Amino acid sequence: MKYALFLGCNIPARVHQYELSARAVLTALNVELTDIRAFGCCGYPMRNSDLETYLLFSAKSLALAEREGLDVLTLCQCCFGSLKMAAHLLATNAALKEGVNEFLDKKNLHYGGTGKVTHLLSLLHNDVGEAVIKKSIKTPFKDLKIAAHYGCHALRPSNVMQFDDPVAPKMLDTLVSLTGAKSVDWPQKLECCGAPLMGVNDDLSMRLAVKKLAGAKASGADFLSVSCPWCQIRFDDAQVEDDGVVKAGLPSILYTQLLGLGMGIPGEKLGLSRNNKDFSGINTLIANR
Repeated sequence: MKYALFLGCNIPARVHQYELSARAVLTALNVELTDIRAFGCCGYPMRNSDLETYLLFSAKSLALAEREGLDVLTLCQCCFGSLKMAAHLLATNAALKEGVNEFLDKKNLHYGGTGKVTHLLSLLHNDVGEAVIKKSIKTPFKDLKIAAHYGCHALRPSNVMQFDDPVAPKMLDTLVSLTGAKSVDWPQKLECCGAPLMGVNDDLSMRLAVKKLAGAKASGADFLSVSCPWCQIRFDDAQVEDDGVVKAGLPSILYTQLLGLGMGIPGEKLGLSRNNKDFSGINTLIANR
């Protein structure tokens, strides 16, 4: 399997551990990644303010991957949702597609709509497969309880994303269970992390994150597991002490970090030290397996 890896903006700048852990895990699973240097923004910041500009951003990256004969693999759910929606709009509106290609032609590019956009979780669950992942686990977790956080952008609109059941998703829970950890049931599983409000209403954004973390902890979880850089940023920031008081006591771990640990990949290769929360607890659980 070979994909063009689309990192977007936030991962290289703020969540480099997601890239580190994803590359380490996918390499171990024999998934080949190609880096296209000309990839840029997915267009998400412009999506609700200037449709044409948003589509030009997305279509350029899709066309670059298409020129290489590769499908696009995203780690970020915002990028996934943005690129998937762009592909949908261009497939269902000939005038939009023609206008976008008029611009791309000036860059010696053309968007034909032949490539696909896949999120990391879909790749792991549907393409690599449960059996291969389970076989790759060298030291399965035995006493670790994980609250799976799905995020928003990959689930809706479900007819476009085609990711998982938007009301009762199971993919991340299944992937967590393959590591030997238990995925706990908790009422706030599908609620927003609060990241969209960052910079707009920081107080409400933080309260949403802390409330969600508290709900996961009350359900018995040792860690929250995410697969979106925005969600990781929001939950990771909620671990920082404020005037000597910890805002939330439940650390967030990227699924690729959790999977990598189960696969026996060293923590430094997974970027664990880049997370705000001390992970000595999970290291103790590993040592006692």
